[in-house]
Amino acid sequence: MFDTMTLTKIAGGLFGAWLILLLGKWAAEEIYHAEAHGEQSYVIEVAGGDAEPEEEIDFAAMMAEADAGKGEKVFRKCTACHKVEDGANAVGPHLYAVVDRDIASVDGFGYSGALTGLDGAWTPENLSGFLENPKSYAPGTTMGFAGLKKPADRADVIAYLQSIAN
Repeated sequence: MFDTMTLTKIAGGLFGAWLILLLGKWAAEEIYHAEAHGEQSYVIEVAGGDAEPEEEIDFAAMMAEADAGKGEKVFRKCTACHKVEDGANAVGPHLYAVVDRDIASVDGFGYSGALTGLDGAWTPENLSGFLENPKSYAPGTTMGFAGLKKPADRADVIAYLQSIAN
């Protein structure tokens, strides 16, 4: 059927193509993802490019209307790294009674310097800020979650976290 040389050529062609694919993907990541390359060298001003200011959100009113049931569904995104049972740390610290708990205060969990450097407690407002964009709220955090962009989702998750501790 095939001799050894033909099989070697086919295998070499397949492995070569696979290597080119991997190297191409790596090169594209390096070239096209600017956030990994530091700050911008310059900014081009565009006439009329002023964005409208974001609408202020009354977070207290959102918390009053928050639905813990919906929050439990949204929280499923978090279950890969966090547990809600008291003392059950995983990749992230347990979130039992996290609302109004001091930041970076779970005994035995190795927090990043970004969180140990923060003062205060996890108030609903602080949790909302962190959940919106963890990397922006605590630069250098090791939490790899992109964040919850919808304020209603954040309020629902915080309501859920409040409900499990009571």
